[in-house]
Amino acid sequence: MAAAPLSLGTHFKEELSCSICLELFTRPKVLPCQHTFCQDCLQDHAGRGGTFQCPICRRQVRLPPQGVAGLPDNHLVTSLCERLENQATLSGETREQPQSGDQCLEQGHDDHRTTSLKKAAQERNFTVQPLINEGRNIVESYLSFLRSLREEEKTLNEKKQQRDNGIIQAYNQMVQKLTQRKDHLLSESEENHTKNLDRIQTERDRVLADINELSAACDRAEQELQQGGVEFLSQQTALTEVVGQYRGKAAPTPVQTQPAVFQPTDTPVPVLGHVTVQSLPSAPIPAAPAARSTGHHHGNQRKGEHQCHRVTFGGRGFGPGRFLGPYGVAVSDEEEIFVSDSKKRIQVFTLQGTFVRQFPTVVSGEQKMCPDDVAMDGEGNLWVVGDTDSAEFAVLYNKQGRVLRKIDLQKTGWGRGVAVDTRRNHILITQITGDWDNRHGEVLVFRPDGTLMRTVGQQQGMKEPRYITVDGEGNILMSDCANHCVYVYNEDGQFLFQFGGLGSGEGQLITPRGICTDRAGNIIVADTANDRVEMFDKTGKFLKHIITDMNRRMAVAMATQGQLVVTDDTDNTVTIFQNF
Repeated sequence: MAAAPLSLGTHFKEELSCSICLELFTRPKVLPCQHTFCQDCLQDHAGRGGTFQCPICRRQVRLPPQGVAGLPDNHLVTSLCERLENQATLSGETREQPQSGDQCLEQGHDDHRTTSLKKAAQERNFTVQPLINEGRNIVESYLSFLRSLREEEKTLNEKKQQRDNGIIQAYNQMVQKLTQRKDHLLSESEENHTKNLDRIQTERDRVLADINELSAACDRAEQELQQGGVEFLSQQTALTEVVGQYRGKAAPTPVQTQPAVFQPTDTPVPVLGHVTVQSLPSAPIPAAPAARSTGHHHGNQRKGEHQCHRVTFGGRGFGPGRFLGPYGVAVSDEEEIFVSDSKKRIQVFTLQGTFVRQFPTVVSGEQKMCPDDVAMDGEGNLWVVGDTDSAEFAVLYNKQGRVLRKIDLQKTGWGRGVAVDTRRNHILITQITGDWDNRHGEVLVFRPDGTLMRTVGQQQGMKEPRYITVDGEGNILMSDCANHCVYVYNEDGQFLFQFGGLGSGEGQLITPRGICTDRAGNIIVADTANDRVEMFDKTGKFLKHIITDMNRRMAVAMATQGQLVVTDDTDNTVTIFQNF
């Protein structure tokens, strides 16, 4: 026990020491960030400037007009430092007092019992020592708390630095994309300008040639006329012929140039991201009820407090912008939405729902297939799976619809899903074989040239894996509408886990179809028969209901800026959700 006071004193001195001079605080001043330093140390650190950074958290501090002296005093730290110094002084004096065990303070000892100081101290020890121990234990707990605050402060500083680096990285990536887009637009503008100048120069050269011919004929005739020779008659004949040629010829018309016009998009300024406070595990956010609603509330918000911004377009029809069975959807890095339509075509839209173009799902020649699903590859081309009356295919198109490659597939009669592992450039296609009572599901993994690499999911009893996706780590995720669950495999096809299960409760699914992941790895599933879209974390833990008021969700896709695109094959519409 003799070493305890020295240990506690050491801890107190550490907590009450300036982190600049490493000595006990002298005239301690507290900064707006609540960190405390000696006045003289801050004066040396700040110099003559009006602002400086806190030596601990690097937060910018603006000095008052009085300079460092005008900063608030930390009276609590001042008081604690004085007490610590006084305690050290008293401890020194106590050690210097003579230690006698048999002194009495009374002159006489009549009518009272006497004892020695040593014995009295021993008797007192039984009552005082427990109090001392208790007090030291309390002090130690406080010191432990102070140490935990220091660790927490260190952790907060590290997380802030990581967060700031993430913001800067996202900004730089966005600037890079905008710069590339700017260069592309300027190149198009230069090309258009060059074509128009070429038209003007061609017309100028043609007219100048006519002018030269007419002027030469007129000059020769005028010269012979002035000389009065017989040659004038021949020149008159030549001039009459030349002028006659141009007399009936139409005069030059203005050149029809086609200058391009720059039309800024109505897309809002890109959002870098969001700085959000994550809820602690001990206080989970309650999920919204699995029921239809006009607003989508998150966490503990009440119904109607937060309205998901959405854009819906389409409707049943055969013309551009209308759908008849929008079963597949994908979004490119250029934020174009590609929607497969059972009318044997792919339609393309902006993220504002504006129709851009369409192209037929041609297999070869005049033969077209009915598309089931679509997926973007790493080069911005589009893989489409579908079938004709006699065969099934996976066809690679460029963004304008030109056929680049195709893979022949087994004719099964069931719909297929497609996804691309862009890291390995593998094409993953679902396959269902057998009759209704004996369905068997699996995933075929191809190289782009059509070479079959392996088959995934044969051992887990999959029945109807209709839609498929690949997350950022290369994991393969499939929704099985017959087993009402999602299967997850690693990039090499090894089974990891499954989640879901038949039901309408949180985390349960009925006939799940479309599936995709967001940047954080969260899994988004179209829970078709429950009329909702669900979000799970990367381990399959239920997080929340995203959408609860659409009729029959089929396919889902995530845009680069976080918008969720959902198709509905009952209303034949496509809806874009933001802030969900």
